Formats: sequence, C-alpha cells, structure tokens
Amino acid sequence: MAQTRKHPELECARPVVLVGMMGAGKTTVGRRLAPRLGLPFFDADHEIEKASGMSVSDLFAAHGEQYFREGEARVIRRLLEGEPHVLATGGGAVTHPETRKLIKDRAVSIWIKADLDTILSRASKRNTRPLLQTDNPRKTLEALMEARKDFYAAADIHVESQNGPHSETVNAIIKALEARPDLLTAIKENAT
Repeated sequence: MAQTRKHPELECARPVVLVGMMGAGKTTVGRRLAPRLGLPFFDADHEIEKASGMSVSDLFAAHGEQYFREGEARVIRRLLEGEPHVLATGGGAVTHPETRKLIKDRAVSIWIKADLDTILSRASKRNTRPLLQTDNPRKTLEALMEARKDFYAAADIHVESQNGPHSETVNAIIKALEARPDLLTAIKENAT
C-alpha cells in the first residue's frame, strides 16, 4: 500500500538516517517521521536481529562489539543501497568508519540529540542495552557521549529531543528538512 505524503514538497530521493545515542528516541521518532515523509521505516537493530537470528544483546555477548559493528555496517550498506526510507541506526553505528562514510555519501543524516539525564532515563527502561550492563551506567553513558559527539556532530541536521512528546522532535525534523530540501535530492558526487 502506497503511503500518503503529508509533506509532498519534501520529495525524498535519499534515505533519511537518524543517528544519536541510545535512548535519544531514534526508533520512536523514525516510526513517526516515516509516514510524514511517505517513506518506509527500518530500524537497523531490528534488521540485524532478523539477519542473524539473535538479539543485539546476544550478539554482543557471544561475539563482542567489533563483530556486531561489522554486521551492522553490512546491514546499513544493504539498506542504503535501496530505495529512500527512514532508518534508525544503533547508537554506536557511527563509530564504524565504513558506516560513517555510507551515511555521509548516500543519506541525509539527522542527529537526535538529548541530554544525559534524558538518555539515562530512557535507556534504563530497557535492560537490553549491552553497553549499559555496568556498575555505573551514568558514567558509561557520559564516556560514550564524549567519545561519539564529534561523529554525531557531523550529521547534516541536528535536532534536540528532550523528555517531551516525540511528536515535537518529528515536527522539528520536518521543519529542518523544509529549510533544506536540497539535502533530500542531492546525491553526493563521491558516493560509492
């Protein structure tokens, strides 16, 4: 069934990729953003779980983070080679050089940025976050945020997400895309 575009002026020729920390709201926002743009939605973690037959937590436990990131890069490559869509990435996806390049070359990237307290509150609601299985999740999140901030900051668009309704974040993304429709149509010359 074809999706009805609520914003036909936003003709998406490229995927829209949401990046940011775990708990920033990428999946929830992505599910709400996709129909507004008339695009399908994919969640990278869900696609990895389908491809591997294992949960993200089990993949981390059995094979480690590096193995997971390699598989994640393959899944994101496959998705970004397809038709335009909205993609929510895992929080650490941008730490992999190939994934960063794919997103930069083939997609519009949107950093969903949230403060530490918001992320900690949201992320702690699920015990399936392998990187937070530590004695001090707050300290772990602080370190991850610091290590990843430059990767996230390279995104085309930055949008704040706080503890309000996710619809506010979606509306902020729509507004930012309306201000920069060129991002949706331009395929970068160095795309592989």
